[in-house]
Amino acid sequence: MSGPVEPRIVFVGCVEEGRRSLETLFDMGADVVAVFTLRPDLAAAVSGAVPWEELSAAHRVPLHYVRNINDPDAVATMRALAPDLVFCVGWTQLLHREILHLPRLGCVGFHASPLPRYRGRAPVNWAIIHGEKETGNTMMLLDEGVDTGDILAQRRFPIGDVDTCATIYDKVARSGDEMIREVLPLIRKGRMPRTPQDHTRSSVMPRRRPADGVIDWNRTTKQLHDWVRALTRPYPGAFTFVQGVRVFVWRARPWRPGSGGPAPAASRPGWLRLEGDPPRLVAGTLDGDLLLDRVQVEGGIEIDGAEFGRARLPAEGAEAGGGAP
Repeated sequence: MSGPVEPRIVFVGCVEEGRRSLETLFDMGADVVAVFTLRPDLAAAVSGAVPWEELSAAHRVPLHYVRNINDPDAVATMRALAPDLVFCVGWTQLLHREILHLPRLGCVGFHASPLPRYRGRAPVNWAIIHGEKETGNTMMLLDEGVDTGDILAQRRFPIGDVDTCATIYDKVARSGDEMIREVLPLIRKGRMPRTPQDHTRSSVMPRRRPADGVIDWNRTTKQLHDWVRALTRPYPGAFTFVQGVRVFVWRARPWRPGSGGPAPAASRPGWLRLEGDPPRLVAGTLDGDLLLDRVQVEGGIEIDGAEFGRARLPAEGAEAGGGAP
C-alpha cells in the first residue's frame, strides 16, 4: 500500500499573509521548489509587502523576482519547475489561463472573505466599512474568474468593535494556517475537497485607492469609526484636511459622556477642537463626535491627537474638510 504523495509546490506571494502560509508549508515538510515574489521596487508600492530573501534562503529554496507573474519569462520559469501545485497567497495579480492550467493539481489561493460574498478587492476593508459583524477566509482552487473557484475550506470569525484591518488580517492569516494544515494532508492522499460556490449569492467589491481614504464628516460616528479602523495601517489611512494640510487619522473612537468629558449637545460635522480633562482631540460627526487618538500631518510623524490640537488648532477649534483648499 503506497503512502501519501508529496506534491511539488511553487509558491507565489508578496505580503505578510503569504509569508505566514509559506512558513506553514515549510513546517509541514512540503516540497516547495521555488518562490516567486514582486521585484523590490514594485513591492515597495504594495501595502503590507514583506521581504522573502531570509525565509527562502533558510530553506534553500530559489527566489524569483517578477514584474508580473503572467509575463512570458515568469511562465517559462514556472513551467520548467514542473509543479504539481501552485500556492498563490497574498498576491494582487490575477493568474492567467496559462499558469492556471500549468500545475497538475491546479492553483490554490485564499480570499479574505466568506465566499461567495465580498469577492474582489479589499474584502476586509469593505467588510469593516460596511459595518459587518462577521467575515471570514476561504481556501479555494483558482480559476479564470475573480474569486469564483471551488471552495476547499472556509473559516468565519467575528469583527469586534475594536478590530482594525490589521487585526482582522491577523485572524485571516491564522485561519489560512489552519486550512493549509487541514487540506494539504488530503491533497497528499489524492483527495481534493472541492465544493462549487453558489454564484447567486455573490457580491463583488471594487478596488480601493489611497485617495479613497478621504473622510466625509457628514457621516455618523459609527460610520467614521469604522472608516478609520478599516483604512489604518498597513493601509494608506483615512485622512482629512485641516488649515491647508493633509492629516491622517490612524486611530479613533466614539466620544461619549464619560470618555474624558461631556460631548457638546450639538456638534458641527468636521469641527475639530480640544475637549475634556485631560484634553482630547475631538471632531464633530453627523450625530455626535469622534475622538481622534492618533494622527499624522503629511510628511510628519504619528502623534497623539491632543498634541496635534495644541500645536495646530486655535482655541476655538478649526474645520476639517474633504479636500485641500
